[in-house]
Amino acid sequence: MKDVLSQQEIDQLLASIQSGEVPVDQLIQQGTQKHKEVQLYDFRRPNRLSKNQLRTIQTLHENFSESLSYYLVSQLQTVVTINVISVDQLFYSEYILSVASPSCLYVFDVVGTEGSGILELSPQLALAIVARLLGGEVEITRSPRVLSAIEQTILRNVVEHIMRQLSETWQVIYPLKFRLDRYESEADFVQIAPSSEIVIVVVFDVTLGTHTFSMSLCYPTFTLENVLAQIGWRHLTAGIRVSPEKQKEDRELIRRRIEKTQLPVVAELGHAYITVKELLELKEGDVIKLDTRIDDELRLIVGERPKFAVRPGVLDGKRAVRILRELTSEDLMEE
Repeated sequence: MKDVLSQQEIDQLLASIQSGEVPVDQLIQQGTQKHKEVQLYDFRRPNRLSKNQLRTIQTLHENFSESLSYYLVSQLQTVVTINVISVDQLFYSEYILSVASPSCLYVFDVVGTEGSGILELSPQLALAIVARLLGGEVEITRSPRVLSAIEQTILRNVVEHIMRQLSETWQVIYPLKFRLDRYESEADFVQIAPSSEIVIVVVFDVTLGTHTFSMSLCYPTFTLENVLAQIGWRHLTAGIRVSPEKQKEDRELIRRRIEKTQLPVVAELGHAYITVKELLELKEGDVIKLDTRIDDELRLIVGERPKFAVRPGVLDGKRAVRILRELTSEDLMEE
């Protein structure tokens, strides 16, 4: 407890203030600064995780999102980008209220504990993945719907791989293993924790091609109680350093997968424009004149991009083209 000033000390202090020896404005400013250092604490929303633990979990899932994006690129044959948007602490009841209906929820068990977690995919994301796996295009449906039994079966292999990838990522700080349990379309049927329990929610943005979807992971804190006690920022950053050998293996893996990617190759013989009237009057034996001469170079289109200048010919009784040179930006501008 602080000492109480005597009457003599009080008189001396008042006299110093009146004479200007003690700057009153400075004292008031110091008192205001001390007041600003006080932080409010809401006992109804206790923070179970420290800032260092939250940063560690975010870094962990950033590594997970990078690995998962590599896998989805190889499976879906399109550009995939996954980013961690936020890591929050919520009551489980708040998390359930934030889940849309219908949704695509996969409940998974944390092996070795009595707890479970939730992987939430937006229905649009789930349907887009199924469409790409079946050779279709990524489209955004106007209204979400429940996955059919066939769609659930197709998507199950992808979700099981996500569980394996998540288990491998957590190995850096703790030997956790996640196992897929079941699929649910309504959040009300999923009860993995009491309503007042604090859960960790990691939110991702998943971009497929030009479309962006949402994905999230939910962990009850009691499930990760032993893990959280051992999480340390330095521990994680020391464990996630990738060795040069590992980087070389990853580059080689990506190169092999890219080499197996199939691209359509089309040689254009030329173009022609006719009117609708001429189209209606076409009959067998008519000749359509193209805009290329017989000795002109043709374009070879790889994927959807003009890539090479070629000449047509025959090889072993089959139509073929000989590559003459690579097209330049000047060639494309002239066309």
